Amino acid sequence: MVTTATKVRTDSSARVPEHLPERLAITLWDFSWYVRTGPGEPFEDLDAAFARAVELGYNTVRICAMPFLLFRSGLDTSAVRLQPIGGGYAGRVRWYDVESPTTIDARAHLLAFFRAADRHGVVVIASSWEYQQSPAFAADRAWYDALQAVDPEERLVELGHAMVELVDLLTEHGLAHTLAFVELHNEVQAGHLTHGLPGQGDPVVELRGRLEAGIDTFRARHPDVLCGVNYAAVPVTAMRGLPRNAEVLVVHPYVYGVLDDLVQEFALRGDPAGFPQERADAELLLPGAPRLSEWAPPADEEWKRHASIVGEAEIYVHDWCDPQRVDRWLYDRYGAHRIAMALRLREWIGVAADTAARLEIPLVFGEGWVGYTPRDCRFEEGPVGAQICRDAARLSVEAGAWGSLVCSNAAPHHAMWDDTELQRECNRILLGGP
Repeated sequence: MVTTATKVRTDSSARVPEHLPERLAITLWDFSWYVRTGPGEPFEDLDAAFARAVELGYNTVRICAMPFLLFRSGLDTSAVRLQPIGGGYAGRVRWYDVESPTTIDARAHLLAFFRAADRHGVVVIASSWEYQQSPAFAADRAWYDALQAVDPEERLVELGHAMVELVDLLTEHGLAHTLAFVELHNEVQAGHLTHGLPGQGDPVVELRGRLEAGIDTFRARHPDVLCGVNYAAVPVTAMRGLPRNAEVLVVHPYVYGVLDDLVQEFALRGDPAGFPQERADAELLLPGAPRLSEWAPPADEEWKRHASIVGEAEIYVHDWCDPQRVDRWLYDRYGAHRIAMALRLREWIGVAADTAARLEIPLVFGEGWVGYTPRDCRFEEGPVGAQICRDAARLSVEAGAWGSLVCSNAAPHHAMWDDTELQRECNRILLGGP
């Protein structure tokens, strides 16, 4: 049986189907559940991964269900070859540190995943990362090219059709009850779904028409399955742009704060020409690190930079940083940001809750809390980050969120997965257990 919290439905959660948990305690498996299935990888044994999740108190997994690849790409998916990016590029970056090549029958693997979820009493949030990262791990560019060939105006409608076919497949195999809800795509304003927009205003506002068309496409066939919209951050200055037909609001309150200092001072998301190489050598990087200009994927995989959306300087620093130096850098400066980070967390959760209540739809925090830290750093897993996880769990419950998570880093492919007590503690908060 799926673990549930005490059943006290709020107005915004009244639309949640009765067979689903009263509250979702989410672990984020993104695209890693299929790209990291090779020997020794964290998802080599799906049953073991689900068993560990249940042991830690989770009842929900959020994934990229690769819907476009499976249902709209026109590609043969019976033997999809997946592998690390060549030359070690991004090999020490969170979410990108694939170690073993693997080949999957994508449709069979998807069904195996949902069957395992069902065996372990876990429900699934089905999303897509395909216009952000997923195709960067393919051995060739056919998946990426198929995505890019779709007219930007039609991409969300195509994803709506793909999600329809996903639900059809699950229904055919008696697995539709394992779906918590679908999202057309992860973080819609932060990827290739914004191509062709006027660019005169906030992309959240400019995307509304495309999102409404995609949601309508899905709802026309499956009105019984909730269809949500997902945003990077909490777009507090653009909530007017939310689709009027969204049935779940999903936002990602990454508060950054001190991490923003790192991003801005080292131009990690800007023009590589502005990267302060000498300062990075002195403050962040391992001895003997190559220059930024020297660090790139092999020439025949250059397309993967565009497919993965993460900037060159950010991948370079994450690949070549000394994790302890970066952690010290963040801890040294955290005091100046502590209050502002706590306030942002509270305010963003509050704004999201108010918006969901106004729209009378359930609220879900699909990712959060500090931000995108290098893989081997432990700032978010340490005492500061762990307390932010606890605070966020309590605030999520106080705000009446239908779903939330311990942390984006609390998953089998991150070090926090080994922190049993923190995850159990936060999940007890989320689910209202003793």
